[in-house]
Amino acid sequence: MRFNDGFWLLKNGVKGHYGLQVVQALPDGDGYSLQVSTKPIRHRGDTLAGPLLSIRVHSPSEGVIGVKIDHFKHVEPKPTFELFPDDPPVPAARLADGIGSWTITSGDLTGEITENPYTIAFRSPQRVLTTSGVKHQAIYDVPHKWTLQSAANGSCLTTDFSSNPHPERVPDNVRYTSSELNLSPGELIYGMGEQFGAFVKNGQSVSIWNQDGGTSSEQAYKCVPFYMTNRNYGVFINHPGEVEIEVGSEKVSRVGVSVAGETLEYFIIYGATPLEILERYTRITGRPALLPTWTFGLWLSTSFLTSYDEKTVSGFLQGMRDRNCPVRVFHLDCFWMKQYEWCSFTFDPDNFPNPKAYLADIKQKYGVKICVWINPYISQLSPIFQEAVREGYLIKRTDGTPWQWDLWQPGLGVVDVTNPAARKWYQDKLDALIDLGVDTFKTDFGERIPHAQVVFHDGSDPMRMHNAYSVIYNEMVFAVLEKRFGKGEAVVFARAASAGGQRFPVHWGGDCESTFEAMAESLRGALSLTASGFAFASHDIGGFEGHPPPEIYHRWVAYGLFSSHSRLHGSMSYRVPWHYGEEAAVYMARFLDAKHRLMPYLYMLTLTARTHGHPLQRAMFIEFLSDRTTHYLDRQYMLGPSLLVAPVFVPEDEDTEYYVPAGRWTSFFHPQRTIDGPRWVREVVPLNEIPVYVRPGTLLCLGPMGIGRPDYEYSKSVEVQVYELADGQVVHTDVPVGDGLTVAGTVRAERRGGEVIVNIVAGSVELTSARLFMGGQEVVADLSKGQTEVSLKF
Repeated sequence: MRFNDGFWLLKNGVKGHYGLQVVQALPDGDGYSLQVSTKPIRHRGDTLAGPLLSIRVHSPSEGVIGVKIDHFKHVEPKPTFELFPDDPPVPAARLADGIGSWTITSGDLTGEITENPYTIAFRSPQRVLTTSGVKHQAIYDVPHKWTLQSAANGSCLTTDFSSNPHPERVPDNVRYTSSELNLSPGELIYGMGEQFGAFVKNGQSVSIWNQDGGTSSEQAYKCVPFYMTNRNYGVFINHPGEVEIEVGSEKVSRVGVSVAGETLEYFIIYGATPLEILERYTRITGRPALLPTWTFGLWLSTSFLTSYDEKTVSGFLQGMRDRNCPVRVFHLDCFWMKQYEWCSFTFDPDNFPNPKAYLADIKQKYGVKICVWINPYISQLSPIFQEAVREGYLIKRTDGTPWQWDLWQPGLGVVDVTNPAARKWYQDKLDALIDLGVDTFKTDFGERIPHAQVVFHDGSDPMRMHNAYSVIYNEMVFAVLEKRFGKGEAVVFARAASAGGQRFPVHWGGDCESTFEAMAESLRGALSLTASGFAFASHDIGGFEGHPPPEIYHRWVAYGLFSSHSRLHGSMSYRVPWHYGEEAAVYMARFLDAKHRLMPYLYMLTLTARTHGHPLQRAMFIEFLSDRTTHYLDRQYMLGPSLLVAPVFVPEDEDTEYYVPAGRWTSFFHPQRTIDGPRWVREVVPLNEIPVYVRPGTLLCLGPMGIGRPDYEYSKSVEVQVYELADGQVVHTDVPVGDGLTVAGTVRAERRGGEVIVNIVAGSVELTSARLFMGGQEVVADLSKGQTEVSLKF
């Protein structure tokens, strides 16, 4: 929200009250409770009128300092974010009183509070990270006509007639609580969920408000009130409703955050590296669940508006197998149910007369898992709609009738996920589908949740429920799968999310067009999402809307198979490769086999995501913060710490361009080619290629070629690849078993002059070969069964 007319004046009709002076500061457990006046206090008479801000500065966990601003204090409305759901906080607060100042230190982060004027400076051991300076914290009264929120959230209206003798004269205003943080020269802002616009958020106004707007607008499916900077800190705004963020867009050297209401809380999260920031942030909001290994294979969809008949499906699965593109998950989109009845949770009998037998047959014949599409909406033509109305399972209007509209399905209602009985009813429907052979669910939608003139079963504030709904919805579905299949065996394919939604993976990027531009949008969205605490990101390979030309399909397949999760899905056309030329299947088979071989590496990243919150796809700045060139890169990424992936967004006859950081990097597919960075590379890339480079100092463990699936025993038949070790350098990597629970062993490599020693230092790993890549030279050694050490000389 922008309150100012330029820098000096407020907009017409806006009234602001700024925190100016600390009039009381008391130690309070892990921090200080402050009373901050909004006018200078020169004598007792100045204490008699005007707002007083209650501000608590505290540290809930190491390296984190929170600031909570309250005006009118009352019980916080539901829902709220669940904090520290997986790992407990690490208490670390140390308090110190000065003369006219107070200090709170938590790990390497220090907050320095001054009395008059009231300010807070946040410091690391090296520098001031950011400050909340003079008049940076405030409450504003904004005319009702400026905001659509007031109609839905009466608690924000400053019309307290009990304390005003002339209510007819009181303007219908909306109360906002706001705080600003300094934006230093060269400081860049990232994150805020899956945002499809410019990757660097400076200059943008971002509304944390989930909307179903595709990938080509300022709207986003997964809005997260968290951002990270290139200055060693992140900011989490602990508010589940709409949060409006002005990133140097109202005041060019500040980030302004505002919420409608009387309370605003945010946490400054320090990290020596971006990964440490994400680790601390996901400690607060939750780590991603451990995923089963089969989810990393190829997902094939029926597409949306196409034929789903059994002959077509079987033909596709057989065709993929025949072309060495084995499908691991087969997805049935919306029309597995009868039209106009979504959701009925019942297979359309005209197309699936015996769904249990049908699913069992294709699972046995093609070795696939089954995914079906669902959403939290119930059409009034669904055979279960009247039951939902009768039992009170749908969100209601204030007059007690179900909230309904005709967008998407006729007269649809929305399941009230705050109602325990409604949740169980919904989960029972899913349980019945699991009994038929369904293994997972695509949890579509969850963004268009009504917030005006509605009531929820548990009394939740509709404005705060709008974003939070998506997290509760996906948790509800995830819980069914986890209960049936066990921990580490559940997965959803979700579209909407907010903070905490990373606990219930996987998430895909929504509806994109079949263009190079949309392919780039999907990557920007994914990199923003994984800079916001989400470990995994997927997208519709080939684009959703439209029919991609073969060159776009080829490029997108390569990018998609170097993403954490890979799904072929469209709207009105299929995405099987032979529809784009038989050569497309050849290209796909090569990239799919590479992904299968990389599973020992990818699954170790998955284990690290579970324990530390580190993402698989990472923006370049996350790994190379000291290289300022990487701070703006949004058309390439790191897949884990070791692989640089540069998708190609141009036809075959045009140059593509990507950046390689310092060191000698080796082509993954053509190891005789190396690039010495830092430098930009401009080249023409054939349609059957994608630039993938291995970072110097890498030890990579690969599975066997032609394995044909992502779920296998990762500690057997392992090929070790070692890249560009410096003399005296020692590297090691763990090799997972593949059951999600244990590590099979640890492989180590050490360079001693012109020799590299590779050995197993712990556990049991079966090595079949070792390859050393140094300066374009390749040295290969085969290992006999039981051999645990080998020397590679160059």
